[in-house]
Amino acid sequence: MVGTGGPVPSFSVWDYVVFVGTILAAAAVGLFQAIRGRRDTSSAEFLLGGRRMTAVPVAMSLTASFMSGITVIGTPAEAYRYGTPFWLFGFSYAIMSTLTAEVFVPLFYRLGITSTYEYLEMRFNKLIRTVGTTMYIIQTALYTGMVIYAPALALNQITGLNLWGVLVATGAVCIIYCTLGGLKAVIWTDVFQMVIMLAGFVAVIAQGAVLRGGLTTIWEDAYRGGRLEAFDFDPDPLKRHTFWTIVVGGSLMWASIYAINQSQVQRYISCRTLTQAKLSLYFNMVGLWVTVSLAVFTGLTMYSIFRNCDPLANGDIGALDQMLPYLVMAILSDFPGVPGLFVAAAYSGTLSTVSSSINALVAVTVEDFVKPIWPNLSERKVSWINMGLSVFFGALCIGMAGVASMMGSILQAALSIFGMISGPLLGLYFLGMFFRCGNSTGGLVGLCAGLLLTLWVGIGAQVYPPLPEKTLPLNVSVAGCNHSQDLNFTTATPWSSAVTLAPLPTPDRPVLADTWYSLSYLYLCPLGTLMTLILGLAVSAATGGCKQRKIRPELFVQKSDLFCFSCGADSSEASESAGEKLGKTNPAFTDAVADVTMKEREKVTRF
Repeated sequence: MVGTGGPVPSFSVWDYVVFVGTILAAAAVGLFQAIRGRRDTSSAEFLLGGRRMTAVPVAMSLTASFMSGITVIGTPAEAYRYGTPFWLFGFSYAIMSTLTAEVFVPLFYRLGITSTYEYLEMRFNKLIRTVGTTMYIIQTALYTGMVIYAPALALNQITGLNLWGVLVATGAVCIIYCTLGGLKAVIWTDVFQMVIMLAGFVAVIAQGAVLRGGLTTIWEDAYRGGRLEAFDFDPDPLKRHTFWTIVVGGSLMWASIYAINQSQVQRYISCRTLTQAKLSLYFNMVGLWVTVSLAVFTGLTMYSIFRNCDPLANGDIGALDQMLPYLVMAILSDFPGVPGLFVAAAYSGTLSTVSSSINALVAVTVEDFVKPIWPNLSERKVSWINMGLSVFFGALCIGMAGVASMMGSILQAALSIFGMISGPLLGLYFLGMFFRCGNSTGGLVGLCAGLLLTLWVGIGAQVYPPLPEKTLPLNVSVAGCNHSQDLNFTTATPWSSAVTLAPLPTPDRPVLADTWYSLSYLYLCPLGTLMTLILGLAVSAATGGCKQRKIRPELFVQKSDLFCFSCGADSSEASESAGEKLGKTNPAFTDAVADVTMKEREKVTRF
């Protein structure tokens, strides 16, 4: 009987067929885009899709890029163990989308940048740009290694798929279509993978509802199990998830991901018009709502089925992030191919994030390091460099999976990395975009101080994880299990990897472990942002920042940018073109087209 413990069926032949077929189909979508765009091998085409993308595919790509395999597996396990507070991230997504669309998009769009970190050189100096790019590369390589490793480990231990074989295969597939197809291949593959991810959640919820007698029963089970108490207004910053940590800390954390992270910025600046760029973020907000709702309800479905026999406490599995794969094999094994579809859904999330990361890493490396050193490279040489770097970063990300294998709380660690590194960077952008007195000295000092502070807290939290009194895991039961084991273990860290089960805490913890290091991981980003901004302003004021004169006005956020879908459009042309309805045409796209047209005319003239 399902939900009473014990071994579950293994993968069938049809499951392998569906899994492999889905992954090959994803690769085929990317290769099709590569073949379709083979005539245009320019760097702009490879890195930004020629800046001709539209809102819907970009929005789906934005959603898929950070709805990784970790999220597919980790979010339902989070809802199972900690209830529905994760649903409150819906508020964070709304705040983040509005802030990004109305503040950051018009600025980056107006400047026509390719690398997010170009702005840092425009506003401050080249050193700060180099530091920002380096921080991004380290952050993305670490995060992507986790994205590859965590789902592979969980699925390996449930399905028997070879761990490192799958890791290498995942990286190889991403390398192939990233190298050949560039951003267009990444975006359209993301669209396909997004559909597969959502289909995996729907399949689990539907079968769970059949087994439990309807969605209402699942909801009632969750209520009786205390899983529906989402709103906790306790202001304690040490509690992992409260309304304030999620809405305040979560909004800034996700803003640091969508507003300044190259993987995301590269997508919306690839849009043909400013309106399309803004709409892509609002459509993405809806996509995030749908995805997180399905993921959380999948977790509630899991609780309804395992309410009387927790597989983790019963010893049937060894880690919290194996819960969902275990459930899938338990309830869907009677439908040949469906477990394979779920595994493909988890790996689709991995492929999506890895391919996005590779493409973004190539973009910042070319724009921030290669072109400044060799400014006169031909398009053909740049194209070869793009492809070579795609292979290099793909291999690097696979290698970083080995580093991830030595970490404990994989999903929380992954999100903490964004707080530790992106938080100070977000403060640096705020300093440059809103404060004319901010200068390069203040920016660099503030950035370094903010980074050191967040690393201190974040690394301390990994070494000394918060106690259950702050993480607040909910009760589980083994009363209905066919066989129970006498285990003295507790979930020491949420959203963990293979080492989720840890012995009960020992008393030799330093004083900071239960205070400073227990700060909610969602407050790492606000902490870094505020430190960078406050110290940056103070140092700037002390070093003559208020006396600066020659600062380009377009480098600051302007009132006309806010809540305007056609900002900056030339009024003399607005009435004569469709631009009046679609918003301002991407300036970089216009320039690129003009350059190509001029070159073609010169060829005709010479002929």
